[in-house]
Amino acid sequence: MAERSRRTVRDLRRGNRARVLQRLYFDGPLSRQELGPATGLSSGSISNVVAELASEGLLEEAGVVDSDGGRPRTLLRVAAGGGLFVGIDIGETRVRVELFDLSLAELARTDRLLAQHGYDVERIVSHVRTGVSDVLRDAGADPGMLLGIGIGVPGIIERNAPQVTGGPGAVVHGQTIGWSAVPFERLLREVVDVPPEVPFFIDNGAKTLGQAEMWFGGGRGAGAAAVALIGSGVGASVNRGDILDEDLSNAALEWGHTTVQLRGRRCRCGSIGCLEAYAGAEAMRERWQEAGGPLAPDADDETALAALLAAAYPGPDGAAPDPVAVSILDETAECLGAALADLVNLFLPERILLGGWAGLLIGPHLLPEIRRYAQEYALDHAVARTTIDLGHLGPDAVTVGAATLPLSDFLARGGTRPVPKPHLETAPAPDRAAASRGRTAAG
Repeated sequence: MAERSRRTVRDLRRGNRARVLQRLYFDGPLSRQELGPATGLSSGSISNVVAELASEGLLEEAGVVDSDGGRPRTLLRVAAGGGLFVGIDIGETRVRVELFDLSLAELARTDRLLAQHGYDVERIVSHVRTGVSDVLRDAGADPGMLLGIGIGVPGIIERNAPQVTGGPGAVVHGQTIGWSAVPFERLLREVVDVPPEVPFFIDNGAKTLGQAEMWFGGGRGAGAAAVALIGSGVGASVNRGDILDEDLSNAALEWGHTTVQLRGRRCRCGSIGCLEAYAGAEAMRERWQEAGGPLAPDADDETALAALLAAAYPGPDGAAPDPVAVSILDETAECLGAALADLVNLFLPERILLGGWAGLLIGPHLLPEIRRYAQEYALDHAVARTTIDLGHLGPDAVTVGAATLPLSDFLARGGTRPVPKPHLETAPAPDRAAASRGRTAAG
């Protein structure tokens, strides 16, 4: 009974810390007097929690404000120097690693370029290992301040699947990149040089993008939003609930592999007629090359998409738009609009945001047509309640979103430091044969 009481008190204390930290993180700076009604805690509880968090270096003063006839009130905020996070984007063209402070201000970054289709598992793991080491060194950071590493990857994430990997840990099923049951978390833990208690958080890249936009970008304040990631491939997430709502949910969707064309183009997943086979940057490059577009045979997706847009929208120099390029982009807009209409009809979001490097590149040109096609294909009442816009956070949003994974966990724990996960430290070494089966040849 005593142990149960101690556990209850400990949980209550952690919950109080979490409420104060979360409110200050998203709405601060605030005074102690403002924290009371904002968190529902008594003034005594606020004082105790604030004193604890400040003594641990997690809160700091942020100036004073006058009160109505009383003493000036001291404002409090989360201390940016209270901890570090690493966010990693396993992207289509590069592995990007960024180091952030507790306010998610960038301290250092590094990019590791990938050859076309270069998703060899060992290469990716090596890029993450050296990238984490480089950003910590470049920022002069103490690894002991690291609170977690978040990673956004393509594919479906399966957690704690010992029957697949020989032990718990996140497993990645990335059909379009040739990864089959890759024990990614375990492979990283073997080589990334960080303290053993530092947790890894691995999730779908579209989901991390969605969380970033909901926390800091165009989705903030929406009760429900869908966020599309358009790069060389295509994905999406659906996000529901307020940031501080316990019922907040964020689900990744394999939206790029929904069918938009019966008996259509072959997708790199192996199926036919997928959205990704029309709206992904890789597919747009291939379609333009097949139509005779003036591209070098070895042009990468970013170069090809920029050239395609330049041909369709030549600017004020008097050159005529390339009709083939215009036709390809109009088909892309229609496929995107129809697929967005599916999101509208299925999930009734208040907002839809287009992100990813390719989405942000084509969006300024295609957004009016994408909206028009979405209205044609969606139910009238549903689409009338939905806005469709570009994401607000730019091409780094996946990396920022990856960093929010450990940040979210840290805030939910009330700012308590991570502790080692014995099952990940003592479990047997991974099955190298299983990892090898997931590798793809470097491009």
